[in-house]
Amino acid sequence: MFGLFKKFKDGLAKTVSAIAARTTGLFGGRRIDAASLGELEEALYTADFGVETTAEILAEIKQAYAKDKEIEGHAAAEIGAAVLRRVLAGAEGVLDLTPGENPAVIAMIGVNGSGKTTTSAKLGWRLKQEGRSVILAACDTFRAAAVEQLKTWAVRLDLEIVASHTGADSAAVAFDAWQAAKARGRDFLIVDTAGRLHTKSNLMEELAKIRRVLQKNDPSAPQHRWLVVDGSLGSNSIEQARVFHQSFGLTGLVVTKLDGTSRGGAIVGIYRQLKIPIYFVGLGEQAEDLQPFNVEHYAKAVFGLE
Repeated sequence: MFGLFKKFKDGLAKTVSAIAARTTGLFGGRRIDAASLGELEEALYTADFGVETTAEILAEIKQAYAKDKEIEGHAAAEIGAAVLRRVLAGAEGVLDLTPGENPAVIAMIGVNGSGKTTTSAKLGWRLKQEGRSVILAACDTFRAAAVEQLKTWAVRLDLEIVASHTGADSAAVAFDAWQAAKARGRDFLIVDTAGRLHTKSNLMEELAKIRRVLQKNDPSAPQHRWLVVDGSLGSNSIEQARVFHQSFGLTGLVVTKLDGTSRGGAIVGIYRQLKIPIYFVGLGEQAEDLQPFNVEHYAKAVFGLE
């Protein structure tokens, strides 16, 4: 368990250091005062925790300070973490690994640059490590080299893949991949869809087509529709997620690239606004750096608690 917490702590290091830099030692034992509260407020906004969450954290710290003028920064960090636990209650997505009669389909959705293709491969590897059989479907046939990228990852991680060529009919690839997963008795089919902006109607329709084709094989597919969002975009991800949710009824989120940003608080805003569970977070470049989202580890890591 400690190793997993270290993953979160290391992965959120830029967010933690950004908060620490603006609060000048507050969480290291400095007593709370008006100046430190102002610093903390600025730090939380900068880390993209948003107006509501920042206000709640500050309000509760001020309440504690009113009762005890000697309160120190460590206690403020504990209060902040407690607020995050409360706000993120129910945010952890838990994937059912029980094998079914048909392969469970996870459709990975998102814009180009979100890390969707690499995340698809890392997810396949994680499921395989947990004893489940997986096939990848290379349905991002619009982006040059996307198919080759997924193939490269599949070879590196020893994963099965169904692919065609750039420009191929992505829905046909999805159909063939489902048939292969069914015939081989695989537990999961992970469909890497074309990266799209919500303003690109043709690509949005292609995503709907993939869904219709999958449902010819299994009316309940895709059982999981996960939006992969780039954590470094911060609160800008919220509108993106809202539009995709309206169009396709998202069942989950994967937040990537948290190791490369100081805006790790965006997770909170996304969940507050949409109440879509967060299944995984990307905390680094390696396959094992895709980790199940853990509220406790996140809350403690952000405020530098052990």
